Amino acid sequence: MPPAAETVLDEVDGEEGKGGPTRAPGSPRRRPLSPAVAGPVAAALLTAVLLALATRLSRSYPFGPVTRNIVDLGQQYLPFHAYWRSFLLGETHGDAFLNWNSGFGAGFLGDIGTYLSSPFDLLVVLFPADRVELALYVVTAVKITAAGAAMALLLLRMRPGPWPVAAVLGSAYALSGWTFDLGATVPMWLDGLVAFPLLCLVGEWARTGRRPVLGPVVVALAWTANFYTAYMATIGAAVVLLVRLLTAAETAGARQRLAGALRAARGVLIGIGLAAPLVVVVFLGTKAADPTPESTFAPAAFTELLARFLPATASLASPALFIGTPALVLALTLPFNGAVAPRVRAGWSAAVVLVTLSLQWEPTHLLWHAGASPNGGPYRQAFVLCGLLIAAGWFSAARGVPRPTALLAGGALLGLLAWAAHGSIDIDRWTYPALGVAAVLALAAAMAALAHRRGTAAAEPPAPSSASARGPRTTARLLPVLAVVLLVAAQAGEAAVSGKRIVEQQRDEVAWSPRIGPWHTAVAEEVARADAWPQHRTEPGEVPGGNDVLIVGGQGADYYSSLTSEVTSRTLASLGFGYYAKGRHPVTLDNPVTDALFSIGTRVRSVPSAPVRQDALPRATVTVATTPVPPLVTVRPAKRPATHPGDSAFAEQERLLGADVYELPAVERAGLTVSARCPAGSQAWFWAPEYRGGATLAGEPRVDFEGKPPAVRAPMRALGTVPGSGEVRIELSPERPVRLPRQPVGCLVRARLDSAVRQLTATGATEVRATGHTVTAALPPGSTGTAVLAAPRISGWRCAAGDAEPRPARAYRGLVAIPLDGRAHTVTCSYRPPGIKLGGAAGLTALLALIATGVLHRRAGRRAERPAEAPAVA
Repeated sequence: MPPAAETVLDEVDGEEGKGGPTRAPGSPRRRPLSPAVAGPVAAALLTAVLLALATRLSRSYPFGPVTRNIVDLGQQYLPFHAYWRSFLLGETHGDAFLNWNSGFGAGFLGDIGTYLSSPFDLLVVLFPADRVELALYVVTAVKITAAGAAMALLLLRMRPGPWPVAAVLGSAYALSGWTFDLGATVPMWLDGLVAFPLLCLVGEWARTGRRPVLGPVVVALAWTANFYTAYMATIGAAVVLLVRLLTAAETAGARQRLAGALRAARGVLIGIGLAAPLVVVVFLGTKAADPTPESTFAPAAFTELLARFLPATASLASPALFIGTPALVLALTLPFNGAVAPRVRAGWSAAVVLVTLSLQWEPTHLLWHAGASPNGGPYRQAFVLCGLLIAAGWFSAARGVPRPTALLAGGALLGLLAWAAHGSIDIDRWTYPALGVAAVLALAAAMAALAHRRGTAAAEPPAPSSASARGPRTTARLLPVLAVVLLVAAQAGEAAVSGKRIVEQQRDEVAWSPRIGPWHTAVAEEVARADAWPQHRTEPGEVPGGNDVLIVGGQGADYYSSLTSEVTSRTLASLGFGYYAKGRHPVTLDNPVTDALFSIGTRVRSVPSAPVRQDALPRATVTVATTPVPPLVTVRPAKRPATHPGDSAFAEQERLLGADVYELPAVERAGLTVSARCPAGSQAWFWAPEYRGGATLAGEPRVDFEGKPPAVRAPMRALGTVPGSGEVRIELSPERPVRLPRQPVGCLVRARLDSAVRQLTATGATEVRATGHTVTAALPPGSTGTAVLAAPRISGWRCAAGDAEPRPARAYRGLVAIPLDGRAHTVTCSYRPPGIKLGGAAGLTALLALIATGVLHRRAGRRAERPAEAPAVA
């Protein structure tokens, strides 16, 4: 292959000799096409075309009607990018520190660092608000394309060779199984896919003593874009650097190796320091986040592991290692390729084997994941192994197509792998047909390249005027072109089929959200019309998907982030709110008491007007209700009123409100019937956070609950109005064993709630102003007790009464609180992300170190030039 490709290069570049065309006398000289440019550009184009083709084959948006929004892509990343667009255009109430739309006030800088800090994410501003799905697809495609280009550039930098082969291998890396199975649906992880070859390139610079300033900047960009996968990419780059230090001819001495390693370490430390203002905030945010249950690592069976090297396989329980049959065969030929130096073969082969084993061993699994086994897929680092396989394949092919013995050995290993994996549950009906076709095309490409090599070696150079030489020369030109075309066809077809089948399998097996459509638009219009922030909140209610308050606007409880504060999750759960994702996704609660507690004056409610489908835009009937509520800042007396005892959500609501508004009756349970007595005309509420099934109040429609501990907590729901008899009779229709709390029933007496709201309004703030991450409220003269801001008391809030110095805010049953002594007429609370000072100091230190590095390198360069200039001066 490489000799063939080199001939193509010679002809494209216009080089004389090596069989290339001779430039006619007087004709303009063509500028040679640099492989360092041609390879990455070709890889990018091939990757972009194949990604679009795979999307079209799967009928996914934007090349089909079916939603792409599976699992967290629809529930987290799409809404965050919609909000990011609004934020960048200055259309949000919050700022970079605080997001008022979600979770009744959530830190935003950590979310920026987790989901939105990639430079590619800035592209969302180029799209209108109703095309944010297209914007996210473009961001995803650009990241994948950039990864292919970066890998091609790295390959050509490590070992000169034919750029068409580097382009195909770069595309194979970008469109690996990891990309289709994980990266395309978790777009921020794609920054790690881009970062790995770039960090390896930084290692190359450090090894050879080049670019000491640009290297740390690249590291900083990688860690800023997504520090989670950048951490994994950094480990992978360290493995590559170690192999290069031990195998490259330029670093043959121990002193050179040590110097290269130290330069690399310096660059990485400075780069991480430059990213510290964001990384430290994210790190401390994870420490304060609602903890998820500990996950125990269970390595995949080796049958499943081997199956993931094959096309069209998908699973979260095993590592996605597909890179395409041609690329995999090239990697498998390396140990047997006598044209490659033994130390190079041994170094790369050992790296591939050891990294593969590290995926399966718990201590190294924890190392890859920064000490914590993740909930969900345990093989998030698999893209690094894909990159190592690509590099191994390149070193085997860069000097020329491997000899027949090496190709036979590599093919035999592939056949053995495919046979060993045949019993895997991950094998798809398309797996072996795609593998077979790709193998045949790859074999044909190798035969064409080998035929060209034999013909080139055997042929005598013909005379320039010989007409009989035209046939052989034409064949000599066609064979390498045919080899490259067959190689591209094999790699491209398999990648497109794999992308199609993986997407289709995911849609059938995991949760999904519909596309953004008329439902979202209708809710957004009503929210914008009713928005009265900060006089009161506007709650958009339940919208299909999750986190969609970030799409439609408003200031609700719904919030889904890896950094959802434990304070937020626990406070809302104690009040009867539900959640998903083991607590990290609190959802709205349509309850008049919590509306009063959080100053929700306008509530939007929507009901689907047709079944929600994967291939249709969702539509709904939307209504709006406005209710008098207390202001965002209220004043509670020093002596807290007596309320119902107990640990039920009803009692907790009353304690926070400061008034008894529920009747909490004694409950009797007989089988699947729950009975109680309440005041006639009151509203019966059912609180059963772990219950899954239906609950029906006599004479009222069934209400469904979705509890599934520990992942899902069901919110309390209204069952209907208590009849004149006062009898509350609830029939349960469970889907699993019933577990109810001690006080599952509460009956809301609306007159009591109205009285409590009037009292809080009369003693609460007379004016509230909010700017970004600061809230200022004017209070009635002589206010004493505690001022309460209706926002969870997450770490970072600092408050002051009057002209006092700001201090860390106190907590009032989970909300932000400021003690009052009767002298202050105003209170001010401001949010500052924890860690921003520490991160800023680390960033400044790293910046000074980077400047010093640049100055010292420049001076060293000048000193090195002086001896050469001295004789000329003399």
